[in-house]
Amino acid sequence: GVRIKHIPSGLAVKCTEERSQLMNKQIAMNRLKAQLLAIAQEQRLQDINAIRGDVVEASWGAQIRNYVMQPYKMVKDGRSEWETSHVDGVLDGGAALEEFVGAWLRWMRAKEEKEREDLETAGY
Repeated sequence: GVRIKHIPSGLAVKCTEERSQLMNKQIAMNRLKAQLLAIAQEQRLQDINAIRGDVVEASWGAQIRNYVMQPYKMVKDGRSEWETSHVDGVLDGGAALEEFVGAWLRWMRAKEEKEREDLETAGY
C-alpha cells in the first residue's frame, strides 16, 4: 500500500487497491489531485460569493428604493424605511439627498451593531 500526504494542506490519501506499489502511487496521486482541486474550487466559489454579496431576485416589491412621481410625490428607502415627499430634492442631489444618505448610514450602523451583538451572544 501507498500513503501520500500533502504537507501544506495536511490531506492524506492511502491506496492499497493494486498489487504494484507504482500503480497504487499513481492512483493515490490522482485522488489527492482531485481532492485538492475540489477544495480549490470550493474556495474560489466562496471568494466569488463574498465579492458578490447577497443575490436578490429583481421582482416587484424587492426594490431598494421607490420613486413615485405621479399622482403624488414620494421617495422611499425600503431598507431604512426613510421616506420623503421631496422627490426633486433627492433627484437633484440637494439636502433631501443628504438626509436620505444619512438615514441609510444610520440603518447600516444599527445593522452592524445588531450583527456584532448577535455574534457576542452566540459566543464568538
